[in-house]
Amino acid sequence: MSRSHDVRHDTAAPPGAAAQGHGHGHGHGHGHGVSANADRRWLTIALVLITVFMVGEFVVGLIAGSLALLSDSAHMLTDAAAIVLALIAIRLAARPATGGYTYGLRRAEILSAQANGITLLLLAVWFVYEGVTRLIDPPPVEGGLVLVTALVGIVVNVAATWCISRANRSSLNVEGAFQHILNDLFAFVATAVAGVVLVTTGFTRADAIAALVVATLMIKAGWALVRESGRIFLEAAPRGTDPDALGAELVAVPGVAEVHDLHLWEITSGEAALSAHVMVRADADCHEVQKAVEGILRSRHGLRHTTLQVDHAEPGVDDHCEESHGPAHRAPTAEPAT
Repeated sequence: MSRSHDVRHDTAAPPGAAAQGHGHGHGHGHGHGVSANADRRWLTIALVLITVFMVGEFVVGLIAGSLALLSDSAHMLTDAAAIVLALIAIRLAARPATGGYTYGLRRAEILSAQANGITLLLLAVWFVYEGVTRLIDPPPVEGGLVLVTALVGIVVNVAATWCISRANRSSLNVEGAFQHILNDLFAFVATAVAGVVLVTTGFTRADAIAALVVATLMIKAGWALVRESGRIFLEAAPRGTDPDALGAELVAVPGVAEVHDLHLWEITSGEAALSAHVMVRADADCHEVQKAVEGILRSRHGLRHTTLQVDHAEPGVDDHCEESHGPAHRAPTAEPAT
């Protein structure tokens, strides 16, 4: 057999080759990005900044009667929750695989990202409702307080955004927290503009318009997170990859007669896995073909977590599964395996 593993947040280890039997092969390897400790440190700093300012902004929003500030503070509450979820998910994902969880708890990060996306969408619906209501019947708003608070919020969110950008954003979990903070930064810019309009013209509907701008940004970011996390839960191939093209590439390896039951998915964001049944011509060396296929997967496609079943093609023998799992890729000059 032949298998390789990519374990994140751990010390890198070179790929190793185990003893191989005739029909199967396994090999192991590890690849890594930013460490979990670094992620936790930067996320914690951002959490402290967000939480302290959130409390102050909520109080000022009540005093000023500003929906824009209250919506920003509610958004910051989701920011803080998103970061807490991200921190919990990172800790869970770092646990070793045990018992029935053969991949460990790495998909806790994807659950966190999906929760962040759903929260953004739900809050956006509420802000749209409140914003439209205030457009119809605008209440009085203290423009000076709105402007000053928004300017301070921009500074705080720039700092928090920078902190999270230092973490590993290839993780959809961390990216979810980052999108929360980044959208909050844009929201404060919109609120600051509304504050200027309020102070200079007294146009109170500017506050509601700013809240609607915030809601629009939240819908955009929330949908992206839900869509990407949904792809991982549905075992879709990583974006930018074409399983059919990959199958055609593998069947072009010298000695390969056919590749079928090819599956390509993501265990968690940035950690792809592949499995396939590789049929080798009767006159080819099974183990050498396996090494060649694994080399292509690793060097050309960065796939280090692979499971290959490698068998010699025998005339008249059907080596396919009882149920078809995708197309069979056959070498142009090879005889069918069935």
